[in-house]
Amino acid sequence: MWSRSVRQKKGIVFVLSGPSGSGKTTLAQALLQDKKFSGKLEKSVSFTTRPRRRGEKDRRDYIFITEQEFRRGLEAQKILEWTRYLGYYYGTARDFVDSRLENLRSLVLCLDLKGAARIKELYPKNSTTIFIMPPSLEELARRIENRHRETSREEIGKRLRLAKQEMARAKDFDFCVVNGDLTRAVKELKRIIVKKIT
Repeated sequence: MWSRSVRQKKGIVFVLSGPSGSGKTTLAQALLQDKKFSGKLEKSVSFTTRPRRRGEKDRRDYIFITEQEFRRGLEAQKILEWTRYLGYYYGTARDFVDSRLENLRSLVLCLDLKGAARIKELYPKNSTTIFIMPPSLEELARRIENRHRETSREEIGKRLRLAKQEMARAKDFDFCVVNGDLTRAVKELKRIIVKKIT
């Protein structure tokens, strides 16, 4: 048994979560492109059952598997957390995450609130959850409209109602970063990560 005085150092799973349109993916990409994190921070590669798109590579962009394989992975507890979107399954691969953490590599994941809570439950000492907060609901509505120009007013309304519910949960996260100005938000995220992995 390990003595309490012995601390086994591992990597950290950084989970970015927040409403659709808050900028999670853009912020994650900015972090991963920073040379100071080279060799220390990488994107978690998830399982998906959707078809591979042109230019995508297996195990670089996603681990592409069939729905049957995905279900077997769930049964074998090889998938840490999962969701279904537009008829396809997406899930975080346990072996991928564990191998990186053991080798002192840290990961960035963009997940919904349920996924973020699941990662925190599984890796309480090796995870940091960060809620990405839009500056206002009005700005979030503008972003949603720009991203989904054919989206109906009813659908935008649904997304904003969901966003309100999600924003009320920001207090459950380790950190909250307001993404009103992208440059400022990236700097704040980098400060959080530098403190954790150095």
